[in-house]
Amino acid sequence: MSRFLFVVPPLVGHVNPLVGVAAELASRGHPVAWAGVPELVCRLAGPDAHVFPAPVSWAEADRPVRPADIRGPEALRFLWERFLVPLADAMADGVREAVLAFRPDVVVADQQAPAGALVAERLGVPWATSATTPAEFTDALAAMPKAAAWIDALLRDLRQRIGDPEGTADPRFSPRLVLAFTAPELAGPPARGGDAIRWVGPSLTARPSPADFPWEWLDPGRATVLVTLGTANTGAGERFLTACAEALRARADRLQAVVVDPQGALGARPGAGPNGAFPGTGTGTERGTGTGAGGVRVDGDLLALPEVPQLALLRRVDAVVCHAGHNTVVEALWHGVPLVVAPIRDDQPVVAAQVCDAGAGVRVRFGRATAARIGEAVDAVLYGPGHRAAARAIGSALRAAGGAAAAADHLERMPEVPGDHEDVEASENSEDSEAYEVYEDAEAHGGPGRPGKPEQHEEPGKPGNPRNPGKPGTAEDREAG
Repeated sequence: MSRFLFVVPPLVGHVNPLVGVAAELASRGHPVAWAGVPELVCRLAGPDAHVFPAPVSWAEADRPVRPADIRGPEALRFLWERFLVPLADAMADGVREAVLAFRPDVVVADQQAPAGALVAERLGVPWATSATTPAEFTDALAAMPKAAAWIDALLRDLRQRIGDPEGTADPRFSPRLVLAFTAPELAGPPARGGDAIRWVGPSLTARPSPADFPWEWLDPGRATVLVTLGTANTGAGERFLTACAEALRARADRLQAVVVDPQGALGARPGAGPNGAFPGTGTGTERGTGTGAGGVRVDGDLLALPEVPQLALLRRVDAVVCHAGHNTVVEALWHGVPLVVAPIRDDQPVVAAQVCDAGAGVRVRFGRATAARIGEAVDAVLYGPGHRAAARAIGSALRAAGGAAAAADHLERMPEVPGDHEDVEASENSEDSEAYEVYEDAEAHGGPGRPGKPEQHEEPGKPGNPRNPGKPGTAEDREAG
């Protein structure tokens, strides 16, 4: 059996795809652990997940808050200068401790957690890339060489601090294996990543979800449209969600809307009963009907909730209006559901373009779309001749890619590749290399710390069951965006 360490940033959409992969590997008998924020990982992967804290401390006050109106080059600068690079520096010690304690055969590093790749490189451990969005494959900065050079310089400086100064691999692209959670039928031919890319499609697995969704509210005689802006854009959507609500209400004779509204942007709606009871159903909610975060707005035509069971709901909807977050897009298309995409920033314009190029959706402008324009786009994907057929075709390709099982297959083959740990020998004088060699020497002689010896990882009373050293999270669960 091989040991796998998943290194993830504190972003729901980057953890969720790997939850299924980790579960698949564990079901095959492989020891699995995580390096990330314990509260988030345990919330998504389950309270028994074995999580090494990375960063060791990640207080709310330490987290950068991105202004809601930031776009374009400003958003790119914020992403790298204020989030990705500081996060990598903060994660490095925790990742190093995780590698030395867990002794993985393979590190699986998310593209937005470069500390995973760089620390693995420094310690001579094989590493794979988890690409939860295809944006990096497109070389979107080819037309902006100065921006690309600036990012390259940031990564070089980061490597000097936490990686192998002599290393050359881009930490966003493992030369051995890049797991792409999409399919070429949607993403198109890659401009970067080369032969290491393996297209595995979305990794869908059961997730924690709200227990009080009123399934009986759904009207089988009308189309259902889901509106969501994911988990990372909750502060930017009031105007857009209001326009969506207006557009969809104008079509209440033929459709109904479920709106994910975590900030309560739509407020409460007259007609919701005491304590948020859903009219005609007798179903209640603890979130109440007041305005503000966590409020519920409901009537016969529009249901607004702070969160929804997205994967389960996608089986019941006819169209999705969203921000073009990659997880939401591939999950909708996996179910054959066409989209109206309104990208906000980061990789979302790239993903939106892929949806439209594939014929599976229509794009509107997030900052300027009126209720009339949103309504026209919804009509197009619901009733137009080609969008649903294209969504179903892409869905077939995504399902055929294999998902978590295919990703696990590729990862299982990685330890078989010769030439591992050569960097440790090349830099044998470094403190990190010496620490790793101590572990390897103990392995070779069957001494303490050898993989398979449960005394190093068990929780008292639960032999052989790795447990998270931190406490399970208590924050509300949210679906990936």
